[in-house]
Amino acid sequence: AAPAGAVSFGVKHTEGVSVEVVCQGQAEVGSVPNSGTRWPLDEGTVLRFSMSRASTEVNDNKVTVSFYAEGGQPISQAGVFLTGIGISLDVDADRDGVVEKNNPNKASWTWGPEGHGAILLVNCDKESP
Repeated sequence: AAPAGAVSFGVKHTEGVSVEVVCQGQAEVGSVPNSGTRWPLDEGTVLRFSMSRASTEVNDNKVTVSFYAEGGQPISQAGVFLTGIGISLDVDADRDGVVEKNNPNKASWTWGPEGHGAILLVNCDKESP
């Protein structure tokens, strides 16, 4: 995706994003800082980015890649806006009809009418070969 004539690139990102530059299958940097570091555009170089928490609003995080020509002149920029989605499997762990996010009984199981813990009904039959 680099423009013609680009020989290196730099990365900037918002605080909520972790960026890793992988060259030749070896991670160069665990988390790319927003410094002025540039990496050569080599075959097989990969940018990995991720978010470790949910966004507060749509498109609230961004990664910008700047491309540079020989001699360091900027050629172009490409950017991507990110929205982190939080996913949680919550259950009615104490079986009172209310799903609570932080119920202490989520981590354990007790059998019986006064018991607690999730009840999972799994459909594992073969409906088609």
